[in-house]
Amino acid sequence: MRQATTTDTVAERLWRAAVEGDEPAAASVVHEALDGGVPEETLLLDVLARVQARVGVEWAADRITVAQEHAVTAINERIVASLAHRRIGGGAAPSRGRVTVSCVDGEWHAFPARLVAEVLSLHGWRVDYFGAQTPTPHLVAHLHQSNPDAVLLSGSIPTHLPAAHAAITACQAVGVPVLAGGRAFGSDGRYARTLCADRWAPDARGALAVLDEGVARPSATAGRQIVDDLPHLADQEYTMVVRSRHRLVKQTLADLEDRFPPMRAYGDLQRERTAEDIAHIVDFLATSLYVDDAELFTTFLTWTADVLGARRVPARSLVAALDVLAEQLRDFPRATRSIERGAAALGAHALRTGPGTRS
Repeated sequence: MRQATTTDTVAERLWRAAVEGDEPAAASVVHEALDGGVPEETLLLDVLARVQARVGVEWAADRITVAQEHAVTAINERIVASLAHRRIGGGAAPSRGRVTVSCVDGEWHAFPARLVAEVLSLHGWRVDYFGAQTPTPHLVAHLHQSNPDAVLLSGSIPTHLPAAHAAITACQAVGVPVLAGGRAFGSDGRYARTLCADRWAPDARGALAVLDEGVARPSATAGRQIVDDLPHLADQEYTMVVRSRHRLVKQTLADLEDRFPPMRAYGDLQRERTAEDIAHIVDFLATSLYVDDAELFTTFLTWTADVLGARRVPARSLVAALDVLAEQLRDFPRATRSIERGAAALGAHALRTGPGTRS
């Protein structure tokens, strides 16, 4: 109870300093806690990780700006680096094996992967940490040179799951097992299993436990094709939606004014952001087709409805966009079903959250 109270207090003090952009004060909060006996792992996972998670929540609720979001993230990253630098030369040499920690190609959210790398280092693993958006060919080239016990692949944004699948397959093809983690793979790891990762872990402590158990090296997978893992892709719906992305976004934006009249008064910036929202809808729809799971799409839509609601944009604009998109994809059965489920999810979400989201 005392430790929990301490970490709660440290996390709140860190949040206040970081959101105000006061990096020296933020760093002092963490280092004073370390000097006061709070373990480094606790600071990494129960303080810094908690503050970083709060960044996303506060941005979605429109309580902090994008600039503040970036500033807090940058401060947290530098504090983690300062803890690592402080540790250099003061701990035991790595003795438990070697792992590679990397983000999926295209994934810029590297903070979760960095926390995993630091926790594994604390526990005696030699860690090759690659950070954000590592191209798969570069990752595989490193595996040929280092032959690690495992690759820990991190992804936060589900739209990068196709790239994650390519990385998983490529790593396994050279005999290195893949431990997947991060929000992109689902809170229960369902997409890690769908994409045939060797193991999944929900967080850094889970990853450490999996490595302690040992991860078997995969059997030879040379020549394995994506469709071998995901036979539903044979219908080509995913491929066609991806190839038509630009046209789908452009046509949906053009037709949306008729379905959502308030858009006619939008300025250039509002139209640009609407186009970005439509592009995200198409990307998440395509990814749901890739993994054959409409829930990935519906979860994104209800989250987006909350974000728009916090910015006083009515959720019915989303429903109108789905209607336009459905007309363009009427010849695609799986896409049509996903869009129908998305519209139903938005309706149910509006009933739960009240009339303010439907105005």
